[in-house]
Order: sequence, then structure tokens, then C-alpha cells
Amino acid sequence: MIFAAATNNAKKLKEIKRILNALGHDAKTLKELGIEIEIEENGTTFAENAVIKAKTIATICKMPTISDDSGLEVDFLNGAPGVYTARYAGENATDDENIDKLLDALKDVPQEDRGAAFVSSVCLYVPVENGEDISVVCTGRCPGWIGWERIGDGGFGYDPIFMVGDVSYSEMSAEEKDAISHRGQALRLLGEEIAKMMF
Repeated sequence: MIFAAATNNAKKLKEIKRILNALGHDAKTLKELGIEIEIEENGTTFAENAVIKAKTIATICKMPTISDDSGLEVDFLNGAPGVYTARYAGENATDDENIDKLLDALKDVPQEDRGAAFVSSVCLYVPVENGEDISVVCTGRCPGWIGWERIGDGGFGYDPIFMVGDVSYSEMSAEEKDAISHRGQALRLLGEEIAKMMF
């Protein structure tokens, strides 16, 4: 099936498309659909934000839409940055600024207290013309810990400091990361739900 992908994040989009392709599906970008919009993500959870994004785009393009809302939860920071992951260091913060702020917040914290997890909630929203719209949310979680410095040159966001064992997300190949990542888990769960549906 072909879905609309409710994101303007090019790196996230590439990952979503790659995982969907492996499941036998594809996604059209907002650019391909001629949609220019910045969606206000004012939910208090990843799941709420995922639904907001998917519903907004599905309503505009009238086709099944997949969205992802994801982020990093750090144990020492009581789950922060959470839904504020992308703007941890400010509204228009860069990846490097966010990483620097997090490393600074954990600078004196020993490894045993640097536990963290990446969490992804993905939503499939299907507009139904003469009936009730369909909304399905699946969540994946990858536990790890926050390293002391950037390692590796792949991935994006906090990948260079998110460690699974002794390897960062940034050191993994795309296939290795997809196999264990929060987004990979969530999209595979969603793929199982899609397989049960009749569109």
C-alpha cells in the first residue's frame, strides 16, 4: 500500500520509507502531495502527537496517513526531554545544540545512572468517507544509555550519544539500527495491524 507520510523531517522520512519498503509498503512525502504545513504538536505524549499529525494530513490529502512522534527519555532527568526532544535546547535548536545540552546535564552522572530509552509512537489514520475514521497507534521502545561523547557518523538527532551496549545508534548500519530501533519496532507492529485491515 501507499501511505502519506506526515513529516517534514527528511532524515526521519528516509528511515520511515526504508522500514515501510521492507514491509512491502511505500510512503509519499508531503512535498510529493503538494502539502506545505507546519503542524502544532501540542500533545502531552508521543501517541497524542502522532495522532494529531496523521489526522491533520489524512484530512487534507484524503488518503491513509502514517506519522511518527518519537523522542528520548532519560532516567536521570525523570523522562526528559520526552516530547520536547527535538526542541530540548530551544524552539529551533540544532541536533548539536540538543546533544550539548544533554551531555552538560549529565556531565557528572556515572554510567550506571545514565539509562535512557528511545520511544516511537506511530499512527495510521485512515479517513472514511461514509463512516468513522480509523486510527491505530503502535509504540516501540529501545533501551540504552547516554554516552559521554559523540561516537559514529551515521544517523541523526541524538544517535551519536545513544548507546545500545557499547555501540551508538550512529555506528550501526541502517539495517542494524532498523532491526532494534524504537521506530523499527513501532512500524513493524503497525505493519501487523495493516495486514489485518481491508481498505
